Amino acid sequence: MDSFRILGLGTALPSHFIHQSEAADFAATCLAGMAQDQSRSATLVQALYRRSGVQTRHSVVLNSSTNCTPATQDFYWSSETSDDIGPTTESRMQRYEQDAPGLAELAVGRALEKSGISPSAVTHLVTVSCSGFSAPGVDLHLIRAHGLSPEVSRTHVGFMGCHGALNGLRVARAFTAADPDAVVIVCAVELCTLHHQYGWNPQEIVANSLFADGAAAVVGCSSANTSLTATISDDANADSIQLIDNFSFVIPDTQDMMTWKIANAGFRMSLSPEVPDVITRCLPAALETFLKRHQLTCPEISSWAIHPGGPRILKACAEVARLTEQQLEPSVSVLAQYGNMSSPTVLFILEELQRRNAGFPCVMMGFGPGLNVEIALLNAGY
Repeated sequence: MDSFRILGLGTALPSHFIHQSEAADFAATCLAGMAQDQSRSATLVQALYRRSGVQTRHSVVLNSSTNCTPATQDFYWSSETSDDIGPTTESRMQRYEQDAPGLAELAVGRALEKSGISPSAVTHLVTVSCSGFSAPGVDLHLIRAHGLSPEVSRTHVGFMGCHGALNGLRVARAFTAADPDAVVIVCAVELCTLHHQYGWNPQEIVANSLFADGAAAVVGCSSANTSLTATISDDANADSIQLIDNFSFVIPDTQDMMTWKIANAGFRMSLSPEVPDVITRCLPAALETFLKRHQLTCPEISSWAIHPGGPRILKACAEVARLTEQQLEPSVSVLAQYGNMSSPTVLFILEELQRRNAGFPCVMMGFGPGLNVEIALLNAGY
């Protein structure tokens, strides 16, 4: 069975970052008059932010970074009344249109450089995002910025949530299976911090504490495309990764446990505290079903790229798969350094696994509204 061979992986972050304690200080000023005891509420917000597992996050709205002095921004403002719920969705989408293309351009450029593939060879472009919309969009910007052919086939995977990059990789694998000469870029870009929610809603405060901005891209082709891979460097071939298979599973009766809705002041997320327990109950059967296709079991998986939806979700996955601290640590580390960037995050983890020379096979996994589980099996490319 032919696989999708990832020849180059690139990531990108906004220029500025904020320390989590400073982000909590700001969040406490955005309760929109809904908290009766402001001092106690600020203390609770700080506690929720500390428990997030995040230490620093990058955001396009920041004008400076945490560096002896607090990070600065002028996109959001403090609120005093329940009528003040922050910027409108229109203004948030204007920032998305302004900032998403450049971040995606950086990630794709790095992926192309690592792959050794000429932009003119790219036949398909798959973009992934759930945090913004605009047309012309990121895909057309990438065509212009990197000199892709005007005949490149464009596909957008939209509003799939945190597992969106896994959906994008599945699409890429399908394209190269249908046409062994296809060369595909997959680019996931999210500006989640454009959707900071005001008010005293514990689920939204938890989401505010986790989400961050980032982009990641891969360049790849069919494993059967030996004429193309023969033209690239030995280093690119040695670092390549094969996407072997994908698996998707919707957990019944969980459609209200994770939602992502468009509202008048940005996109609003709900995340039920029951999600980790649901994962603990339902993930074992899904994992077993998928791995059995390849005569594998969890102990035989060397490395794991688990989307860090939060510390409790990571803990639930670790319990199900019986992971060691070392196997879970790349996901924990990415969450701490960069926060939950939604769809690009699993590719940041895959990049971290590459840096650590982690072994194969590798399982990538993410969760999204549904509740839906997306899983992918990866192996060494050589």
